[in-house]
Amino acid sequence: MARPDKAAAVAELTDKFRSSNAAVLTEYRGLTVAQLKTLRRSLGENAQYAVVKNTLTKIAANEAGITLDDQLFAGPTAVAFVTGDPVESAKGLRDFAKENPNLVIKGGVLDGKALSADEIKKLADLESREVLLSKLAGAMKGKQSQAASVFQALPSKLVRTVDALRAKQDEQGGAE
Repeated sequence: MARPDKAAAVAELTDKFRSSNAAVLTEYRGLTVAQLKTLRRSLGENAQYAVVKNTLTKIAANEAGITLDDQLFAGPTAVAFVTGDPVESAKGLRDFAKENPNLVIKGGVLDGKALSADEIKKLADLESREVLLSKLAGAMKGKQSQAASVFQALPSKLVRTVDALRAKQDEQGGAE
């Protein structure tokens, strides 16, 4: 009777791995239910945090085409499945782990590539996609306005040079 339940659980986890941009495996030993609830809120709308069975999760990851280190499945495991911006969820996990040392980030997956715990922390240090895009747009706009001022400067400089030459000719013509 447990077999169909396990098969359904593996299928559900496999779908979550396939539909997620990222997945972060954590150890939650020692956290209270209230703390887990706070953690789920801190991950944002685009992430689901689920306590999972190690064996079933490992099978599901393999079925989804993801190879994870066996050490990630030691101890109680929970997975944050991220469907949106992985940076936002990584920041939520990092910040929560600072306040609650019982949460241990073990590792994870980003776009099918395995990540270590250190790589996830580096991901959390990045700025969000929207911030990076807005900085890029600002830099591009700045370059465009610089180019426009250079292009405007050329004709006005030419006009000032021609006026200066004309004035010089007028002075020379009046002096003769």
